[in-house]
Amino acid sequence: MSAPELQGWRDGPGRRPPFYAHCEETYAPGVGHALAAGRSLCGIPRDRLTVYRGPFDPTRDTACPSCRAQTVGDPEPSLQERLEHRVRGAVPGRPREELLAALRQGAEVGLWVSGPAKDLVRHYAHRERIVEGGEPIEAVVRADRRLGLARVVHGHREFVVFIPQDGRPFVTRAEPA
Repeated sequence: MSAPELQGWRDGPGRRPPFYAHCEETYAPGVGHALAAGRSLCGIPRDRLTVYRGPFDPTRDTACPSCRAQTVGDPEPSLQERLEHRVRGAVPGRPREELLAALRQGAEVGLWVSGPAKDLVRHYAHRERIVEGGEPIEAVVRADRRLGLARVVHGHREFVVFIPQDGRPFVTRAEPA
């Protein structure tokens, strides 16, 4: 069982396999390889490869068996899983616990941006709609640092996650739009 499954995650539409660019050996075309870190997964150096815009597809009959074998494995974490990882370290409280449960049920992360705190709070936080957990917002704005801000909607609940550059994340609950 993989780590996400141990933490209550289920494979679903949000999970995606690792991405590798499709390439072929320049002087021996016809076999698809997966490009990673300047060479194919099977070891062909980049200067002997022609790289294409599309992704490597390990299910194709023409896929290199060695590259295919190396691409099979755990998919990359979904956006929900990555946000859940950040929220686990957030300031404890009811909004945090509700959001963790919602993310595990597949709540949609509608927005996740980063930038100057003042600008993000002004344009994306919708402070007038925050009904719980918003006390630390002013301190984040006064600190005038970079901020990550995520908005999650789940059913009739909406959450706004503040991820300060030099501080602990905190979760607020907002009235849905």
